[in-house]
Amino acid sequence: MKTQNIRTLSLILSMVFYLLIGAAVFGALESESESSRKKTLEQKLNELKMKYGFAEDDYREIERVVLQSEPHRAGRQWKFSGSFYFAITVITTIGYGHAAPRTDAGKAFCMFYAVMGIPLTLVMFQSLGERINTFVCYLLCRAKQGLGLQKTEVSMGNMVLVGLLSCMSTLCIGAAAFSHFEGWTFFSAYYFCFITLTTIGFGDFVALQKRDALQKRPPYVAFSFMYILVGLTVIGAFLNLVVLRFLTVSTEEPDGRPEVQGEEQGMQPEDTQGDREAETSDVCNLSLPMEGGTSCINLLPSPVEERRLVLAEQGEHSKLPETSRFRTLLSCMCCDPDVYDRPSPSHCDQEGHSNPVFYNSISYRIDQASCSSCTVSSHASPSSTALCLGKNNPRTRRKSF
Repeated sequence: MKTQNIRTLSLILSMVFYLLIGAAVFGALESESESSRKKTLEQKLNELKMKYGFAEDDYREIERVVLQSEPHRAGRQWKFSGSFYFAITVITTIGYGHAAPRTDAGKAFCMFYAVMGIPLTLVMFQSLGERINTFVCYLLCRAKQGLGLQKTEVSMGNMVLVGLLSCMSTLCIGAAAFSHFEGWTFFSAYYFCFITLTTIGFGDFVALQKRDALQKRPPYVAFSFMYILVGLTVIGAFLNLVVLRFLTVSTEEPDGRPEVQGEEQGMQPEDTQGDREAETSDVCNLSLPMEGGTSCINLLPSPVEERRLVLAEQGEHSKLPETSRFRTLLSCMCCDPDVYDRPSPSHCDQEGHSNPVFYNSISYRIDQASCSSCTVSSHASPSSTALCLGKNNPRTRRKSF
């Protein structure tokens, strides 16, 4: 959260600093020219007053009429072609200002139309730009394959270079066309195309505003409309490629508990691996026959069983040392030496035991051993405790696993 706050504050300060730089530079470049033009216009106004002898109020009235008649030089602005031109400037947020609704109903519909049309236009241009980038990536890949290059993958640098060249080409084509049709210089036409396709739309240069062009030059009108829409698509594709993939920073906050996550991620694969090994391995390293040879007991447990035993002990006791079940069995055997000196009971004393091998086996001696081994070490495993449960029940014998 702290990092995001610092980032936001840095962006705000950077924007303010950028605005201050722009204000200083524009002021230095345009201030002197503005003063010169103002003096020239005042001198021309005085000459007109002296020549025609009209008062200041008459001049203001003439000025107002001239300004209001300016949009009508291109013909009827609110015929279909002019209205379509105006609608393009609204939903694309260009907003030249060459025409504007005068009635209250027109102003109200303009606001509603903009609210619905601007988001739709932005989404459409973004989606179309993504499709164009995908198609360009496909063409570059096919071109590399056709040239026999080893690496046919299209890098981000390739896409940015192609996008930049596409934008420059679009601007140059538009500048050449509008300088021809409008009579502007190439630089002024290039400036008009840039201001239009970046949706700045100052309105100091506006196409289709001379000699009734909206009604008398349909091919030029169609070219202008198509150029604006296609040019906005190309610029949108480039901005979508550069801005969204290079300049945007992820606003997702990192988790403040990396250590806890690391421990959980470290434990989960271990448990999963232990369970997987327990399911796939069932190895008996050493076994002795039980009665009738029908079963056996594992004296040396497999590594998987030892691992499972250690995990169970760690759950009950905090950080106990690893003890294998084989060591527990040996401690149980050696804890009571008298066991080996005791005579083997008769077959009739133990019900169900008819195999003499059983009474001489290690399994039987472990069952008869004293449970004092349970108190030998405080780190005895649960399996050693289970072995001593038969002390109070002489009829209990060790079962095989």
